[in-house]
Amino acid sequence: MEEQFTHLDAQGHLSMVDVGHKAATRRVAIAEAVVELAPATLELLRRAALPKGDVLACAKIGGILAAKRADELIPLCHTLNLSHVDIRFEVLDTPPQVRIEAEARTTGNTGVEMEAIIAAQTAAAVIYDMCKAVQRDIVISRVRLLHKSGGKSGEFNAPGWPAC
Repeated sequence: MEEQFTHLDAQGHLSMVDVGHKAATRRVAIAEAVVELAPATLELLRRAALPKGDVLACAKIGGILAAKRADELIPLCHTLNLSHVDIRFEVLDTPPQVRIEAEARTTGNTGVEMEAIIAAQTAAAVIYDMCKAVQRDIVISRVRLLHKSGGKSGEFNAPGWPAC
C-alpha cells in the first residue's frame, strides 16, 4: 500500500487536513528536549545564581506559552483548545544536562503532538537564552515525541520510554 501525505491534495498542493469528520477523543502528547550544559553552568542553574534569574521557572512559562501558540508557528497546524500543558525538568549531573518533558492534552478531533514538541523546543531555547551569558556552546538535542495517545492511530511510545 502506497503511503500518502495527508497535507497534500490530489494535485499535490499543500492543504490543511479536514479533521471535521473525526471523533473527538482525549488526546495526550509528551515530547522531550535535552539541554547540554557545562558542569559550572549547571551548578549555577541549580543554585538559581545565573544573571537572568530562575531559569527553570522562566523556561516552564515559555514552554506553556509556546504550546498555546503552536498553530501560529506550524503553517498547517490546527488551532486547539488545550485542556492542560505541563513542562517538567530533570537536572542531571552525568552528563551535565537538563532533560525537558513537555505534555499537552486536549479533547478534540486532532492530536497535540506539535504543541508538545514546540513546548519542549521553546523551553530548551529559554534555558539557552537564560544561560548564554556564562556559556555560549550550549547544545540542544534529542527533541522527539515520547508518547501520544488518542485518536484513530491509537497509542505510540518511543523506544525506551517510559524509562524502567
